Amino acid sequence: MKLLPVDEARARMLAEVSALPSETVAIASSIGRVLAEDVTAVRDQPPFNASAMDGWAVRAADAPGALRIVGESAAGHAYEGAVGAGEAVRIFTGAAIPAGCDAIMIQEDATRDGETVTVPEVKPGHHVRPAGGDFVRGQVLLARGRRIDPWRLSLAAAAGRAELSVARRPRVALFSTGEEIVEAPAVPGPFQIYDSGSRALAALVQGWGAEVSRAKPVRDDLETTIQALRDAEGDLVVTVGGASVGDHDLVRAAAEALGLDLKVASVNVRPGKPTFFGVLGDGRRLLGLPGNPASALVCAELFLRPLIAAFQGADPTLRTIGARLCRPLPANGSREHWMRAKLGHEDGAVMVEPFADQDSSLIGVFSASNALLRRPADAPPAATGDIVEVAPLARA
Repeated sequence: MKLLPVDEARARMLAEVSALPSETVAIASSIGRVLAEDVTAVRDQPPFNASAMDGWAVRAADAPGALRIVGESAAGHAYEGAVGAGEAVRIFTGAAIPAGCDAIMIQEDATRDGETVTVPEVKPGHHVRPAGGDFVRGQVLLARGRRIDPWRLSLAAAAGRAELSVARRPRVALFSTGEEIVEAPAVPGPFQIYDSGSRALAALVQGWGAEVSRAKPVRDDLETTIQALRDAEGDLVVTVGGASVGDHDLVRAAAEALGLDLKVASVNVRPGKPTFFGVLGDGRRLLGLPGNPASALVCAELFLRPLIAAFQGADPTLRTIGARLCRPLPANGSREHWMRAKLGHEDGAVMVEPFADQDSSLIGVFSASNALLRRPADAPPAATGDIVEVAPLARA
């Protein structure tokens, strides 16, 4: 079984995935969806010169001086006349600046006396929001492949969009395998454990923008596993456990019975060496993750998240940053190691501290982590203060 480097394994997986067809949704329903089109401005924003403050619209050439008040401009109700020499218009934030005016004098710096307002010196453009200052007609505001969040939704709404074309959500079918797995609230036997891995993975998959269906744990029986794979409906089937080559690891054999074209047999990574990927005879993609929850969750970050992004036409690149080590690390072995770690700040620097115990069965360590620290295969010892590569985790 060839052990592939993490980057090569990911690239082979992504080569088998393309963006799903698009669908049109109401903008209010687009949060978390990935754009299948560019969002382009149909007009300038703002579409007119606008006031940034409450005050007076004036001609800078008339200041300082006492000016005759000729009208008012409010948001949505502009003063439609032209302002001549020695004249001013009462104006409010967001209102259109009348023709002839080129500056705004804030109300605190002006003195009104009946129908006259006295203003000090002001320069042209003072407190003026120019037409097109935010964006201009024809400008691409959001590119295809961007995931919509509340801020991008606001920008699309400002462009006048009521609907958006987005990639269809990928459908992920997920189940665990193993005689030792039981799902709460069932009472486990003396040699059984609760299924925690698939529950966490289901939540991650939904957070990454996919639809997920999670079946009950499957016992260690070849025919039962074949049927579970056959029944799993989705663009991507994800199994947890049974991925290795032991007598009770049956997922690969079951997948082969369904025409598996194996693309990744194993990965040179710790934790997660048994991870595999292929295409079933009917075209469904299959990602086999290890049974240990920490291994499954690490490999979900390394492989499942990019796959779900690719299905949506989003950038599948794994985002990493540089951080300084809080403590020394010994030389790494022959497998690339993604260590659970805690990311923080100290004296303005980004710091990272890997947990001492990296056993792949420890769920408590993962719950306290907010980053994965990458140690390349055969990396030399690292000293306190050295810069290392870190993948931040989305944690509250």
